[in-house]
Amino acid sequence: MGLLDGLFGPEGGEDGSKAGDTLGGSDATAKELAAGGPPLARDTPPPQDPGIYSHGGAGFNAEPMERAVQLAFELGRERNPSVLAHERRSKLTKTRAEVSDKTGEFHHWATEADKHIDHKVREEAARMRELKDEHSRAREEFRDRLKRQRAVDKMQLAKLEREKQQEMEQELAAKQEQIRRETIELEAQLRQKTELERVKMETEGRILAERKNHDLRLEQKRQQAADTRETVLSGLKLTGETLGQGIAEFLGNRQEMTAVVLGLSAAALGIYSAKMGTGVMGRYVEARLGRPSLVRETSRRSAGEILKHPLQGARRLFKSVKPGDALEGDASLPKAIFVPQMEQRLRRVAESSSNTRANRAPFRHLLLHGPPGTGKTLFAKGLARHSGLDYAIITGGDVAPLGREAVSEMHKLFDWAQASRRGVLLFVDEADAFLRRRSTERISEDMRNALNAFLYRTGEQTDRFMVVYASNQPEQFDDAINDRIDEMGFVEVSNVPAPLADCLLPTAL
Repeated sequence: MGLLDGLFGPEGGEDGSKAGDTLGGSDATAKELAAGGPPLARDTPPPQDPGIYSHGGAGFNAEPMERAVQLAFELGRERNPSVLAHERRSKLTKTRAEVSDKTGEFHHWATEADKHIDHKVREEAARMRELKDEHSRAREEFRDRLKRQRAVDKMQLAKLEREKQQEMEQELAAKQEQIRRETIELEAQLRQKTELERVKMETEGRILAERKNHDLRLEQKRQQAADTRETVLSGLKLTGETLGQGIAEFLGNRQEMTAVVLGLSAAALGIYSAKMGTGVMGRYVEARLGRPSLVRETSRRSAGEILKHPLQGARRLFKSVKPGDALEGDASLPKAIFVPQMEQRLRRVAESSSNTRANRAPFRHLLLHGPPGTGKTLFAKGLARHSGLDYAIITGGDVAPLGREAVSEMHKLFDWAQASRRGVLLFVDEADAFLRRRSTERISEDMRNALNAFLYRTGEQTDRFMVVYASNQPEQFDDAINDRIDEMGFVEVSNVPAPLADCLLPTAL
């Protein structure tokens, strides 16, 4: 203790006493430190972080003690006490500063350790809360699952009970139906048996009554027959006398007989004239004002259209139509494109048809054949417009469905064409559909009759209509049709680029 007092001295004050307390205040400890410190045991753990092992003052730091022991030995060896004391005070001040720094570090480490412990505690608490919440959720989910399972089981049980109840009701209904059927059968048998008994009894009663009343009924019938015979004979006698008297008076009065004969003759003539006149008038009106069912499209106005638009009909009736270019076709459709050779030939045909109508000469019939979409229909419309004719378009496929009416419709078509004031260009599209060769093709009797009617109406030259045939297979035409064709033209596809051809060529034949 004297060494430590001399080391720190009275100038150390409170700090010196604190340092002495820190160093332990024991001579044995100082001697052990002077000798190099106490021997370490085998099980002694290695020095650790002061922040862990010196927490709360429970640890021990030997470095200040070692420095104190070293100063004590140096004090004994030095001869100048004042210098040594000054050095000791300097070292003591330095030691105090180091101790203060170590103390601050210790407090910092302790604070960090407390924060770390608090953080861990909070984490554990949060984790515990999460575990509790998870446990609560799992428990609630389990309860909910049990509740739903109980509901499902309850629904299944109710469903089974309903099915069982339905089965029982079905069995009961089947039994009731069986009982009802048996009851109905039994009632029918009883009713039949009762009806047979009643009929048998009634029959036996009538037989017995007839046996008893047979003579009486026979006498009544004889008396009725005699009365009827006398009545009929009296009526015939009276009728004969009346007719004979009337005929005698009629034959005796010559003037009355002549009047009756003339009246009957006039009545018969009037009935026959009215019947024939009605038929003729109907055919006349149908030929001039109607439109045949075979015509699909026409430029000729019907009576209904004229009555619907009277101003346009009158303007069309009295307006002179200017001939246009035959290759332009319909004004509402784009112009068709033909190869140069075919275009020249079609123009010659158009000029010939126009001159034929102007000179009132018979028309020449034309055949246009070629692949679809080459402008045959468009040229036919343009030809009619150029020649000043009305056009009418029919299709060969519409003839077969008419059956027995095909012949009548064919005659109506040509009567309608004959009655046209301007003339008609009759365009027969798909003509090979009903104008096939009769010798090799198997056609029905109705189609054969329609073909014969067509040949009959086109057998003579006429200035009332012009027939233009359009076909993809002209080799199937009947020989008689070939004889009626005056001109023929093959309309081929022009060498126009596809995009331009789509814009110029019409979509329909």
